[in-house]
Amino acid sequence: MTTGYQEFEDAFGEREQLLPEVEQTLRRSMDYTYNVVHSDGHWCGEMRSNVIITAEYIFLRQALGLDLKADGAAYCRYILSQQNCDGSWGLAPEFPGDVSTTTEAYLALKILGANVDVPAMQHARAFILKAGGVAKVRVFTRIFLATFGLFPWNEVPQLPVELVLLPSTCPINIYKFASWARGTIAPLLIICHHQPVYALPNGITAENDYLDELWQDPASKTAPYGPSLWELLSEGDITGLAFSILDKLLYQLNGLRSVPFLRSYARQQCMKWILERQEPTGDWAGIFPPMHASVYAFMLEGYKLDDPPVSLGIQAIENFAWEDAEGKRVQPCVSPVWDTTLMSIALCDAASPNQQIVDRAIQWIRDRQLLEPCGDWRVYRPHLAPGGFSFEYTNSHYPDIDDTAAIILAQVKHDARSCHSPSVIAAATWILGMQNPDGGWAAFDVENDKLFLNKIPFSDMDSLCDTSCADITGRILEAFGLMILRAPAKGNASQLSQLGPAIRAACRRAIQYLASTQETNGSWFGRWGCNYIYGTSHALCGLAYFSQDDTLIPTLAQPALQWLKSQQNDDGGWGESLLSYQSPERKGQRSTASQTAWALMGLLAHLPHTDIAIERGIQWLVCSQKPEKGLGFTWPEPVYTGTGFPNHFYLGYDYYRHYFPIMALGRYFRAVHGEMELKMAM
Repeated sequence: MTTGYQEFEDAFGEREQLLPEVEQTLRRSMDYTYNVVHSDGHWCGEMRSNVIITAEYIFLRQALGLDLKADGAAYCRYILSQQNCDGSWGLAPEFPGDVSTTTEAYLALKILGANVDVPAMQHARAFILKAGGVAKVRVFTRIFLATFGLFPWNEVPQLPVELVLLPSTCPINIYKFASWARGTIAPLLIICHHQPVYALPNGITAENDYLDELWQDPASKTAPYGPSLWELLSEGDITGLAFSILDKLLYQLNGLRSVPFLRSYARQQCMKWILERQEPTGDWAGIFPPMHASVYAFMLEGYKLDDPPVSLGIQAIENFAWEDAEGKRVQPCVSPVWDTTLMSIALCDAASPNQQIVDRAIQWIRDRQLLEPCGDWRVYRPHLAPGGFSFEYTNSHYPDIDDTAAIILAQVKHDARSCHSPSVIAAATWILGMQNPDGGWAAFDVENDKLFLNKIPFSDMDSLCDTSCADITGRILEAFGLMILRAPAKGNASQLSQLGPAIRAACRRAIQYLASTQETNGSWFGRWGCNYIYGTSHALCGLAYFSQDDTLIPTLAQPALQWLKSQQNDDGGWGESLLSYQSPERKGQRSTASQTAWALMGLLAHLPHTDIAIERGIQWLVCSQKPEKGLGFTWPEPVYTGTGFPNHFYLGYDYYRHYFPIMALGRYFRAVHGEMELKMAM
């Protein structure tokens, strides 16, 4: 007994030594947090992607005859800074080269005046040719190359504008596409109708030779955009075969242009649809692709540069620009609500001594709740009361379910009485109404799961649907679980009491969804963050609130916890490559701050803080914090850990490296501090 007690004392003494280091690390991170907050109380870090976003904005300015000299050098400096050693540009830092991304970067640099004989351009050209040349680029790249006469329009899939006329009850209609897809497809319908050819520095021609050096055979620019009918038939891909036959039929019918009255009406309705979704600030859906394509659409339909839809749209894109010593680039989106929410959660988890700054942040978020009956989600949920929040500064049509759940967490962590607030009740009610039949939740839409649409020829990114995912479902379980746990008694007449049975029923279905989607090794796929660490952490954090009520939870949690432990690096941290989306092997990566924090939060939700894996992970976070730019201490993270579309588009959220480690350290500190208080009471 004496020996056992001594061992406990020794181990406890080590944790007591670690605790001051954790406390100091948190205190340092607070200085950084307070130094980067905006004057009105919110946070918004840079959101990075690959160079394709910036390149396509350069294409737009070239097409519309807008000035490129003023910022040309800054654009060039940024694009060149992202080039890989082999001359390519990838989808993210430290990611293999991609032929579409490299082709667009090469064209953008050439438009900006880069000499094709300099090493950077020569290496890029060699990579593209080795990858098969321009003929191997994706559909979206084909379209933007075609607008300069660099790619045959007849090698682009058919996109008849009449698609916008199909009713929402039709198996295929614009609302069956995910929000990000429909917002981009609508203006692309107009672009593909007009099939414009804009001027390049060498002039304007329907068969421009400006990029001939990137074709393996510039004399024969043929490039099928999908498998042949015979290949599809031999593979048994009946859906793909049907869509390909329809595409060829539409091609024979000249894309339905032979019915002038119908085409004219469809164009009018398409432009009306686009215009209705433009925000007063000029944004469309709060993301670059619809904004970029919509400016083209309005110009092609006869609008002028100084007409409000166009001028506001261009300004909205400029508002996404970010410039520093690395150069000028365009963000794919901005994330103020997301960043402010997660920073607020971090400050709550770490018991920030500056309550005023958290008060202001929570109020800033609450003021952005979308309470008007507006948005595409209402097409399939017309009677559901609004209550969601969007990701960006301005995006009234597309509230985000994940953001909304995180905002519930932020409000309830900040003040348990918020459980009964109109804001939380409205948010929870809206989330309940957006639950999918499979028990999970998606990002923006409900029942948006018609995966056969990814067989359409113009879909080569497998991203036309917004299906349920484990990470969002886990966060909603966490939000609802915290509401149930912290809701102070307020009588049976309270709105939360009335909502309680529906919340519990939804959570039971969500747990079943997680049970049905768990991988055989115990992990969960991460749709919106890289990757299995992200999905597994969120599922575990949500499931923890129901472990006393549902006997299924231990059978789900145990293999997940073992999987997380098995992924820990030798240095005590965690890291996972974006390549894990491509391969079933979990490709390892050096430890990162955000992924280490995710793993720790998943473990802390179910295991004692004394677990050796947890203590090693905490030690890694303590040791890896560094000073930055005189702002305070944070964590370096050169790779991306955010996901836009798995295998095709990735995101680097600048503050992921900061607020997630604060959450993990704060939760560990509370656990150890609670044990110390208990020991003292004994």
